[in-house]
Amino acid sequence: MTVNNWNISKPTPSILSDHDVYLDGDELKNKKVALMVTGGIAAMKSPLIVRALRKKGAVVTVFTSKESLKYTTIDALEWSSDNQVISTLTPASEHLNNNQPFDVYLIAPATYNTINKIACGIADNSVTTALAVGIGAMEQGKSQIIITPTTHGMLHNSLLTKSLQRLKKMGAHIIKPRDEDGKHKLPDEKQIVTEVIRTTSNSPLRNIPLIVTGGPIPSPIDDVRELSNIFTGQLGSIIAVELYKQGADVILVQGPKTVQSPDFLPTITTDTVNDYINTITLMLTEKQYYAGIFSAAVADFQPTTKLSGKISSSKKISINFQPTQKLISIIKNQFPDLYMISFKYEHNISHTKLISKVNTRIKEGYPAIIANSGNDKSEMDEQVAYLVTNKSNKTQKAVGKLSIAKMIISHLEEQIRSR
Repeated sequence: MTVNNWNISKPTPSILSDHDVYLDGDELKNKKVALMVTGGIAAMKSPLIVRALRKKGAVVTVFTSKESLKYTTIDALEWSSDNQVISTLTPASEHLNNNQPFDVYLIAPATYNTINKIACGIADNSVTTALAVGIGAMEQGKSQIIITPTTHGMLHNSLLTKSLQRLKKMGAHIIKPRDEDGKHKLPDEKQIVTEVIRTTSNSPLRNIPLIVTGGPIPSPIDDVRELSNIFTGQLGSIIAVELYKQGADVILVQGPKTVQSPDFLPTITTDTVNDYINTITLMLTEKQYYAGIFSAAVADFQPTTKLSGKISSSKKISINFQPTQKLISIIKNQFPDLYMISFKYEHNISHTKLISKVNTRIKEGYPAIIANSGNDKSEMDEQVAYLVTNKSNKTQKAVGKLSIAKMIISHLEEQIRSR
């Protein structure tokens, strides 16, 4: 008899010590985070939040209320944070840290009781007393306060609403909870960490309105078939998420069969090429955006006439196709103030010819283009892309979707700084 086909071998050796974590980013490098754990069942997830914060480089100190230790333990929190947990204040005045203030006070979970207490200025335990200090630090511009409310639907009353509104007006950031089973539940730890990164960002892209497009945008053939392509929209989603982390006012416009984007990311789904064009032009008419990053793989052709119903497959048919409208051309003419980063994809083409085609588009008035070819992959089979602009004869190279996203962000930041 086998046990899940496991041969009962030893685990793969690791260079990490027992308390260490693998870093998967540096967005919170050396950021000091005070995790305030209060008395709700979601406190059982607090060690996972600690580890997720540390994986981005944060140094985490955990404060616990007496009630929170019904659902988690000091041992688990000290193991996950690699720091001493503060469950009771002593003459050492652990809540006072004027010399090295916390960058963030993260309340996760934030219970009904704790939210209302801190909104009223009550400081009667280690968590609420530390948060009283945190509010003072926030008002002096030294710290940020982030609240993740977790309450039963029966507790979501006018008192809670007023307390959250008051704290938000004071400058606290409220993370949207997960709405499930008649309750407001704790978001997953990845979303919480993303919100911490966004809140602490000093990027010049903060609050800058941006549009990102992604995924295959199809053109319908009949009511059940469509003309599309092989792309997934993963790059567009990654670009939008990374911009969101910088604090940008970003929205992702994607096709109907794109990879699932995170729930926290503002997203609009469009069904067809025409729907996509109409949506973007309406958005640009109603709001002034600084830039658009157009990574969507839009169908290049559409039937001269869309057929109704479902075409019978029992006989041969002939369909006439015509080129679809080019959104970037429409935008260049109708919205000349929008800074456009468009994409140019080719297949089985040399690098020289690819860049030559891109330079032709640059001369047509497009300021920045991401160029890539289907046959240009790294040794790890990662996508390779090049940034070409109208301000430099040199191209920038990025390998892998995340690196491409960061290259675009760096370019936009340079544009903002030079305005």
